Amino acid sequence: MSLAEKHCVPCRGGVPALAGEEVDRLLAQLPGWQVVKGHHLVRNFAFPDFRTALAFVNQAGAIAEEEGHHPDLLLSWGRVEVKILTHKIDGLTESDFILAAKIGNLHQQ
Repeated sequence: MSLAEKHCVPCRGGVPALAGEEVDRLLAQLPGWQVVKGHHLVRNFAFPDFRTALAFVNQAGAIAEEEGHHPDLLLSWGRVEVKILTHKIDGLTESDFILAAKIGNLHQQ
């Protein structure tokens, strides 16, 4: 099952953040995404104008609500930066990679 086919699982805290080979294995399934300092995922999406970028943010927001997992979205003219991490553990969980895959798929549509 691909990451985009899975669903985010609420984190209750008290679990270790993913690291090392597990992060590398999951990141390999996410073209265009980067792991920053082993802490969070980030990707910049380019659009031809503000309106298209805003529509992308609204679609990403709808997915975030469905999954109960919310990224940081920075909207500017023709660009959206998406940052994802699990705040309860201040690091990465599989749910972060699942949400990244779902948001990444929006840009391919």
